[in-house]
Amino acid sequence: MAVSALSQIGDAKRIVVKIGSALLVEDGAPRDVWLQSIARDISERRADGQDVIVVCSGAIALGAARLNLAKGGRGSLADAQAAAAVGQIELANLWSAALSGRGLTAAQLLLTLDDLEDRRRYLNGSATLERLLDAGTVPVINENDSVATEEIRFGDNDRLAARVAQAVGADLVLLLSDVDGLYDRDPAAPDAKLIRQVDGITPEITAMASAASSSGLGSGGMASKLQAAEIAERAGITLAIINGKPDAPIAQAIEQNRGTVFRPQRRDGARKVWLGGRLNAAGTLHVDEGCVRAMANDGASLLAVGITSVDGSFQRGDLVSICGPDGVPLGQGLSEYDAVSCRRIAGLREDHQAKVLGHAPRAAVVHRDHMVLS
Repeated sequence: MAVSALSQIGDAKRIVVKIGSALLVEDGAPRDVWLQSIARDISERRADGQDVIVVCSGAIALGAARLNLAKGGRGSLADAQAAAAVGQIELANLWSAALSGRGLTAAQLLLTLDDLEDRRRYLNGSATLERLLDAGTVPVINENDSVATEEIRFGDNDRLAARVAQAVGADLVLLLSDVDGLYDRDPAAPDAKLIRQVDGITPEITAMASAASSSGLGSGGMASKLQAAEIAERAGITLAIINGKPDAPIAQAIEQNRGTVFRPQRRDGARKVWLGGRLNAAGTLHVDEGCVRAMANDGASLLAVGITSVDGSFQRGDLVSICGPDGVPLGQGLSEYDAVSCRRIAGLREDHQAKVLGHAPRAAVVHRDHMVLS
């Protein structure tokens, strides 16, 4: 049964719970009472026969306090990586102690962006998580900040949680926030309205989390949560935002039925779920209106004749974004050509492509089997 309200959390067979560092760590120290309450939440879910996976930040904050680093350990990449290396040990110990007190075993996984962008590593991570769940553990996952760089990182655990949910076939992602959910304007405004249900991420919904909305939630806050919702909904996964600040926040969300629920809009096949959730495109193919119609209406592959321009430097097999004439992203897929060849054949029909390339062209630049549309 699909979860369409927070009161139905108990219907989910497998849940991913994302916890930000601000909820777990205060002034460099763990919020021990709160951690014990979330461990109780998790144990109650497990007692009801549900699998639970935790995606938790906090390593940098904990490590920075231990090393006495300025700016919370974020003064430089080297500081952040050092803080993460120290703090991740403490974070793992905190979860191990809290869960063992409830008779549960914690398991730690540290992931980088590439672990979920590369198909083989994605499948390996999925298999590892499945085995850990079969063994009765509660996997606790964090981005591997001790080796991640700005170029190869998720940057926030909201999207990481959604990708993990895809990998393990979860039914529900719970993003614990510092507000009750998505509001139609600044939550501090007296007339702000909580949006309790979202059926698809539209431009109007996205605008509620933009910097232009004056909500202050546009950078790494609500905006990243909407991106996570888009990733989840492609795989048929419900995502909900709830207030994580109170003790036992999951139990409270169920009791009060308060938060924002993003209901899934589709259920792609496993490979397209992985492809649609990938975040690190190497380039962009801009296409004309005829190509847009052919892909959207007829399910056609992207042909060279429809390409108007090419951005970036990529190789055959790399992920590329696809944008229409207005610059709006249409989807993404795996390119059958490198960037240089794409530029050479852009706008050309098949017979002209052969003359330029010196050999018979491939069936498409991005085949429909290796492409997902937004």
